[in-house]
Amino acid sequence: MSAEITTPGPGANVKVLRLERGWQQDHLAGRAGMSTSMLGKIERGERPLTQGMGAVLASAFGVTLDELLGQAPVKSGDGDRLTELRAAMRRFDLPTSEPVHEDRLAHDLAELFRLRGEADLSAVTHQLPGLLRRVQDHAHATGLPEDWSKVADVYSAVYWLAARHRWMTLAQLAVIKQRQAAERSNPLALAVAARDEAGTFLNGGDFAGGLAVVDRAVVLAESTMKGRNRHLALGLLHLRGMTLGGRVRDKKTAERHIRAARQSAEVIGIDIDVHGMHFGPENTVTHVVATQVDLKRNTEALEEGEKYLRGGYVLPATRIGPLHMNIARAKLALKDRDGAVDSLTEAWDIAPQMAKVHPTSLELSRVLVSLHKRSNPKVTALAKRAGLKL
Repeated sequence: MSAEITTPGPGANVKVLRLERGWQQDHLAGRAGMSTSMLGKIERGERPLTQGMGAVLASAFGVTLDELLGQAPVKSGDGDRLTELRAAMRRFDLPTSEPVHEDRLAHDLAELFRLRGEADLSAVTHQLPGLLRRVQDHAHATGLPEDWSKVADVYSAVYWLAARHRWMTLAQLAVIKQRQAAERSNPLALAVAARDEAGTFLNGGDFAGGLAVVDRAVVLAESTMKGRNRHLALGLLHLRGMTLGGRVRDKKTAERHIRAARQSAEVIGIDIDVHGMHFGPENTVTHVVATQVDLKRNTEALEEGEKYLRGGYVLPATRIGPLHMNIARAKLALKDRDGAVDSLTEAWDIAPQMAKVHPTSLELSRVLVSLHKRSNPKVTALAKRAGLKL
């Protein structure tokens, strides 16, 4: 059973899990292959727990990465909606006889994508159950591939919502249903489903498994697809591949996916919406920055990220918020604590609901509050937003 976050920050969960087992720091450090000093800094909030290190510690505990990071709690009022959502997912192959209005369906799908882009997690939670029922009913009624593609798109949004909160049972069920819908649709929907399936491996800390899913999907896309959709599919898969390569600190693999993603992005030319998510040169930059930080290329990450932001951007909050988080990671690694606070504050301003549940923002908040011993109004404000006591 996953731990629920009460003291924000995955590093705090490390100590909780260690004490639950009655282990001393040196015992856990030995099992994880890290120094006791490093482990102590993570537990005290003097050094952020990266998801790469988190996966190693999760393995030492015998749990998955999402269990170590801790589930985000269900917000008051969202529990009933999630129950309705699970009920709609169970009835994937049991359509109702209620009529579906295509115009309303198109409007509601566009609204879902807008809310997802704005990282409005609560609104997405409330819209999903009814929309999922309607798109499933409509696809069963028409049997058309393009309508099953809409079903796959909604399940992708379910995965996204569940992954943001680390509700991994829901996320894993969503990608199963997403793939079933995509198999009745088209190769691009299948590639997106594979990307999300690899995401469940990423969230669980099985980075090698996720890379295997990506590589298998890349081979399929290369052999079955042509033209613009081929580049869209490959680009989205390579974005996931570079993230997984970075988390496992495999520079060769990460760089291979970075090169391939940039090539596809160059062909696409500008960022476009693909099944509710974006791909193009800009989104590729945001993923490259995150991967560079994972590979400890912090100066390169900072330069590329800040250059991109100075040039203006079109990406939605769901991408720009995490970009600021990764810039904050790079600044903290380069010992620019004040700069890290500023960048993390930007992430909270742009995507507050995402920052409230995202393990990176929670961990950075915990560490920056811990490291700033002197009075600092910005840190005080950050602590309040993250629910930390000074």
